[in-house]
Amino acid sequence: MKILDKILFAEDFASTSENLESVALSLAKTFKSTIVPLHVLPDDIVNSKVKALLDDTALNRLNAAAEAMKAEGVNVESPLIKYGVAHDQIVMTASATNANMILVGSGENKAKEKFKLGTTTERIIQNSEKPVLVIKEDDAFNVNTILCPVDFSDPSKRALNNAMIIARRFGAQLMVLSVSEEQTSSWFSSKEDLDKENAERFENHKQEFDQFLAQFRFGDLNWSKIEKSGNAAQEILKAITTNTIDLLIMGTAGRTGLNRLVVGSVTEKVIREVPCSFLTLKSQDVISLHLETDIRDFETSFAAAEQLEKDGFLEEAIEQYKASLGINTMHVPAYNAIAKLFDEIGEPEKAALYRKSANEIKERIWYSKVEEEARKLRGS
Repeated sequence: MKILDKILFAEDFASTSENLESVALSLAKTFKSTIVPLHVLPDDIVNSKVKALLDDTALNRLNAAAEAMKAEGVNVESPLIKYGVAHDQIVMTASATNANMILVGSGENKAKEKFKLGTTTERIIQNSEKPVLVIKEDDAFNVNTILCPVDFSDPSKRALNNAMIIARRFGAQLMVLSVSEEQTSSWFSSKEDLDKENAERFENHKQEFDQFLAQFRFGDLNWSKIEKSGNAAQEILKAITTNTIDLLIMGTAGRTGLNRLVVGSVTEKVIREVPCSFLTLKSQDVISLHLETDIRDFETSFAAAEQLEKDGFLEEAIEQYKASLGINTMHVPAYNAIAKLFDEIGEPEKAALYRKSANEIKERIWYSKVEEEARKLRGS
């Protein structure tokens, strides 16, 4: 079972490359992913000897990184060298290789702003339909706390779905933030009227937030919600600093506070100033479940079901537990696990049937042991 099958690792050989390789390795191990190493070279080199030298150098470095990852037990595809504009080639290669995600460094910002975001990385985010994970310089990517801002749109729903699964896999705390945009119009007759309007907007927003969250099954996930009123970008950045966030996950299109997320001021401010690594999602999920359908070993099948349950794929976990029962029809924990999951998804009648089956098997096993002891006594 895989939930993050393939990662396009865009290597730029910058000073932070070693750290980025470590993050790629960690991700691949956590999610059992395949790494696709890529480096983009300029296509306007005229001198053939210089071009050949660059090609060889880039390929050797990519191969060395790939071999190091393979030595750690990670599956790595053949390194790719592309030519042209870096962000265009990275985005096109992500689609061509059917990658689940693009992994890049934050790059260098020549303006030397407080937090760096290079031009190439920003344009990848703007142009890619694939999720993009941006690793900040020297970030070891120890994910203990995740922030997911939502504005109730479909992209933010996608972001939260993915954030929940990622939080479960990392064992991280998830914080879900929603910001009620404050009205600042000067046509209000007094500050009192303006404050009253914003207070009412905030109360309505909180109700809508609760309705939005009701769509999700958080279960035993360690999570909390944050409700704020004000400027969306400022509140996102403030929440990251206040709560020591390790990873920001956000949808890149929506409405209200996040409605300009492709090239607009809110997103530009957040991704340029955010002090932690971040994952952006536009129209595709970073998490895509790939089930193995030919598992014949009971222990492997049961373990796959347990992992699906931990990741929050409850319906899929039920089917995998059922598949394990096809191999071992007397396994009581599988029946109990299915019963518990049916309760969680709101199907108590089915839960009762599987719980009854578990009890019947336990009684059958108990009577078999009693009969065996009785035979032993009679034999003596």
